[in-house]
Amino acid sequence: MGHTVIQTDVIVIGAGIVGAACADALSQRGMRVKVIEQDMAGSGATAAGMGHLVVMDDNPAELALSAYSVSLWNSLVGDLPQRHEYSRCGTIWVAADEEEMAAARAKADTLSAYGIACELLAPAALYEREPQLRPGLAGGLLVSGDGLVYPPKSARILLDRAIRRGATTLRGSVAAIEDNGVLLADGMRYQAQHVVLAAGSRSTALLPELPVQPKKGHIAITDRYPGFVHHQLVELGYIKSAHAASGDSVAFNLQPRPTGQVLIGSSRQFDTIDLAVEPAMLQRMLRHAAAFTPALAQLNVLRCWTGLRAATPDGLPLIGPHAARRGLWLATGHEGLGITTSLATAQLLAAQMNGDSTRIPASPYLPGRFHA
Repeated sequence: MGHTVIQTDVIVIGAGIVGAACADALSQRGMRVKVIEQDMAGSGATAAGMGHLVVMDDNPAELALSAYSVSLWNSLVGDLPQRHEYSRCGTIWVAADEEEMAAARAKADTLSAYGIACELLAPAALYEREPQLRPGLAGGLLVSGDGLVYPPKSARILLDRAIRRGATTLRGSVAAIEDNGVLLADGMRYQAQHVVLAAGSRSTALLPELPVQPKKGHIAITDRYPGFVHHQLVELGYIKSAHAASGDSVAFNLQPRPTGQVLIGSSRQFDTIDLAVEPAMLQRMLRHAAAFTPALAQLNVLRCWTGLRAATPDGLPLIGPHAARRGLWLATGHEGLGITTSLATAQLLAAQMNGDSTRIPASPYLPGRFHA
């Protein structure tokens, strides 16, 4: 069959939250964008995630990226919070013991120094805000500017903004990335000055050399129990497990959805890409959550699902030019922070592509750091 060649400025592979944000940022700069997605927009890890917009500070680069992005989210959501199902619920990092309370104080110092509003909570203040927490906890840290969105909806909004500026979308499966273009499974070729790979954990199917590994996670959602919890609740012990390079782990993470439902996370597994819900892992996660909020065990869980986070060895995403291939750009490897950091990722990528200066230093996220 004839290989039709269709020219555009940028092809974005993947219409999850990161690809949609990239399409939005690039079209905003006047570039002609074509987005290619094999399923539905926002149907992969974007649909599986909790939608937590959270400032994370495991290292300075993560803090810079997440704080920049949360500020971009605040601007995007603006006066239309209900369109994104946005809620500025804040995060409470829960300290189980004195060791974790020391971690809370260290976190407060780091965030405050960066200009992020936060407040240490003694036990009385913690229970006043979250009476469902089990007795005997040491306290917590409230980060009031954190929030949440419904990610598939936000991805759709970003994509629609790009389409209004002339971006086009194509349902198709990319079989190969070529020089300045892509080959689709149906034999069609599309050419562009730039190609952006924003396919999450699927990125390695097209570029096997990428240092990206899938990390499976389970999530459950309950029936409606308005007011059961008021903030996103995360255990400070989460930091011990979240960036473990191997092994299965669970961490306490509860979220009050605007619907009154409670979203329950989180688990991490490395050795599988099977999306089936695993009852043993789910049980372990739910038991762990109920250890922090005992009444959770009485709530009716409606649905459970899984997703694959795209993890890199150093826990930071790949944002910027591919080290060895001209015209190829990467926006992947965001692990559990893809929703939060999507908007900053898109701004960093678009600025680099246009030779503009970036709001925060781009170097920590450059893909070439793994080619040294």
